[in-house]
Amino acid sequence: MRVTIDGADFRQMVIHAAAAINAQKQPINDLNVFPVPDGDTGTNMSLTIGTAATELKKKATPTVGEAASVAASALLRGARGNSGVILSLLFRGFAKAVKEKETIDGRDFAIALDFGVAAAYKAVMKPAEGTILTVSRLSAARAAEAARKDASIESVLEASIAEGLRALDNTVNQNPVLKKAGVVDAGGKGFLIILQGMLDSMRGLPMPEEGGDDAPTKEKAEFSVMAQEEITFAFDTVFIVRKKTAEVDLEPFRSFLNSIGDSLVIGEDDEAFKVHVHTNIPGEALNESQKYGTLELAKIENMRTQADDLAAGRQAQSTDDLDAIEAELEAQKAAGGGNEIAAPEKPFGFVSVCAGDGLAAVFHDLGADGIVGGGQTMNPSTEDILKEINRTPAEVVFVLPNNKNIVMAAQQCVPLVEGKQVVVIPTATVPQGISALLAMDPEASAEDNTANMTAAAENVRTSEITYAARDSDFDGFAIKQGDYLALSEHQLFGTDQDISALLARLAVSDAHQQAEFISIFYGEDVTEEQAQAALEIFTAACPNAEITLLSGGQPVYYYLISAE
Repeated sequence: MRVTIDGADFRQMVIHAAAAINAQKQPINDLNVFPVPDGDTGTNMSLTIGTAATELKKKATPTVGEAASVAASALLRGARGNSGVILSLLFRGFAKAVKEKETIDGRDFAIALDFGVAAAYKAVMKPAEGTILTVSRLSAARAAEAARKDASIESVLEASIAEGLRALDNTVNQNPVLKKAGVVDAGGKGFLIILQGMLDSMRGLPMPEEGGDDAPTKEKAEFSVMAQEEITFAFDTVFIVRKKTAEVDLEPFRSFLNSIGDSLVIGEDDEAFKVHVHTNIPGEALNESQKYGTLELAKIENMRTQADDLAAGRQAQSTDDLDAIEAELEAQKAAGGGNEIAAPEKPFGFVSVCAGDGLAAVFHDLGADGIVGGGQTMNPSTEDILKEINRTPAEVVFVLPNNKNIVMAAQQCVPLVEGKQVVVIPTATVPQGISALLAMDPEASAEDNTANMTAAAENVRTSEITYAARDSDFDGFAIKQGDYLALSEHQLFGTDQDISALLARLAVSDAHQQAEFISIFYGEDVTEEQAQAALEIFTAACPNAEITLLSGGQPVYYYLISAE
């Protein structure tokens, strides 16, 4: 039994844990209680702790205090979604407890776990039982009990995981939503996978495979060095996308890529596809790919600058040199260059989170200074939001997360910003964010605007139509994969195999019958003709409401419908 660990041990434990949850992120995603295609707890937790692993790989950390500090700082800025934020808080409290420690034993580890739990509970306004908080709390309590009998860190961590597994099994009984779905809490499971990964590292077990590149493909992609020819398209673009469904048809995407570039190769299996293409507009290739799934990895290199480097006898830069380039940029910043923090030029500024060109345009038209790409299945990190806040030239920056799973990540930015005030309006949907911006008064105080924008957001009722990603039996609904689903205020409203029938049922619901204003935002998978048909359904059913139809361009959700 290992009695103590040092900084190098802790560093490797976090790296191992990141690989462990990355290997199991999809089973965690599948625990999402709704069958809608937005289960992303595993992805968020994997990306969050992955930032810590990346930072730790760059730095030597001789003491546990140093390793924990590096990990906590990276987790804070890389936190995605509520589960990622809570995970970062657990590590932040842990790091605080071991700050001055060169090595730690089981007692120290138990105390640090307890500090982490306290930090997480303090940050959550209304802690609920049957969540990652419950699992972490009971795990920490058992760790403390075990440490009183045996101070070896291995035995303490082993006892903590065993108790956590019992607590996880009980989450299905503690949370009514989990009980209806018959699943355990996804965040709690992710937390225990991380602890198990740390224990496996301590025991010298092999690290789990990351990325699954060995999976057989239907079409082998050979990405060889480009032949010596004139470079028509500058950017060598390679990316991997996790498919929406195994049967997704990539032919339209292939045609699109051929229209904007050449040297196209697509390799795929049932779960993902990998693309190689030369193009002058890599951003459009990446945006288009998200119609077919979730973008997981991308690599873009400028072949013209590489050719110039080689012609001049220099080593061609590539994405493999990113660490060195980042270090150079950091050095420039330290010398006074590269400052991305905009000086205040006006009283108020606004940063909004949304996915879809149409929605982004709406927010820009209403005065948003910065747009952070993201939403369901694409939760931005705290660092992503922080960058847009820093770029906004205002004394007070209002942040509109527009998704309940992004609010906590946005709130983590508040203490990280210097020289300007940050106010997070807890908008849970895009329509709430739009109404909040409409309520803003440039002549009012920050306090009055906060109150008015919050009240405006709370007055909005949001409905959404998406599809079922899997078979499910939820709350009396027998749901089949591919069915259309209607959600009202994030609760399941109904299902149907006919989207027009589902729209008609939504239109006669109380929220829309009592509304004065209704806005319908149609997504990227909806044609203008289909959107007009939806408008006609609502116009006929809601004669007393003023109805607006707008192209939102959002992924995943066919329609976002607001009622005020």
